[in-house]
Amino acid sequence: MMHQYYIIYKPYLVLSQFSSTDGKQCLADFFKVPKNVYPIGRLDYDSEGLLLLSNDASLNHRLLHPSFKHNRTYWVQVDGAITASAIAQLQQGVAINIDGKMHRTLPCLAEIMPTEPIVPERFPPIRVRQHIPAPWVSLTLQEGKNRQVRKMTAQVGFPTLRLVRYSIEQLNIGQLQPGQMLEISKKTIYKKIFHDSTL
Repeated sequence: MMHQYYIIYKPYLVLSQFSSTDGKQCLADFFKVPKNVYPIGRLDYDSEGLLLLSNDASLNHRLLHPSFKHNRTYWVQVDGAITASAIAQLQQGVAINIDGKMHRTLPCLAEIMPTEPIVPERFPPIRVRQHIPAPWVSLTLQEGKNRQVRKMTAQVGFPTLRLVRYSIEQLNIGQLQPGQMLEISKKTIYKKIFHDSTL
């Protein structure tokens, strides 16, 4: 079987699956791929950005099994002027609730982005409040618990307003716009994610 690999920009308010639930938009509303191609991992309905599609089961295993660690970078717009101490807490790890149990997040890279990143407009946009800043933070994690980023920023007092997954290791969304897709080679994906240039 020929393996196929795509990177997509999953739009906001779209399910990370090819079938609709409760009338919500899903990947099939935006992307046409062979029947045996599925998302590798997921992004929450209200998150957007980089998602991989493939029919390569070994890629699925290497990306999602907890024994393999990969940097995933998220651009996060938060509610309020986030402080240096909140950033330090994120870096060190915070306690969040996962399925009723407390989980301490692994240390991560966190920084306030000095300038607003160039991202597509979101529809509908975030609610702008005149006197409350909404800065962007870059978070690079090696784990992906359910709604982890949102829980982390809420835990340090700055709820997430907008969440964009920018990259997995060296693979990023580049110039893709919401609803756009790019087919890439196995060699490219394995080199950029696993730093494997032997293919």
